[in-house]
Amino acid sequence: QVQLVESGGGLVQAGGSLRLSCTASGSTASITSMGWYRQAPGKQRELVATIRSGGGSTNYEDSVKGRFTISRDDAKNTVYLQMDSLKPADTAVYYCNAVERSWSGPIDSWGPGTQVTVSS
Repeated sequence: QVQLVESGGGLVQAGGSLRLSCTASGSTASITSMGWYRQAPGKQRELVATIRSGGGSTNYEDSVKGRFTISRDDAKNTVYLQMDSLKPADTAVYYCNAVERSWSGPIDSWGPGTQVTVSS
């Protein structure tokens, strides 16, 4: 199984930037993609961005396109989320996700989450 640890959350003013990091350990060779999700109070968890292993193709939720950038450092088993032009609507707990391949099908692993608060 994969273990994930996030860092980099905090409080920032609207228009500011933050960079989240997520480091994977354990069965990292079986990871097929990693990504970031977020959950605001009273709302469902939603996808923010994903990046696949191998080719590194990325996918973004519409509201963050052009403002957020997901990247990875394979040597460090770390994925990053650079968040620019932050808005109060981006306030949420951000969770790192990894999808592993297995004989029984894909397995999702989650980090404990990191709080991002954007003040107006």
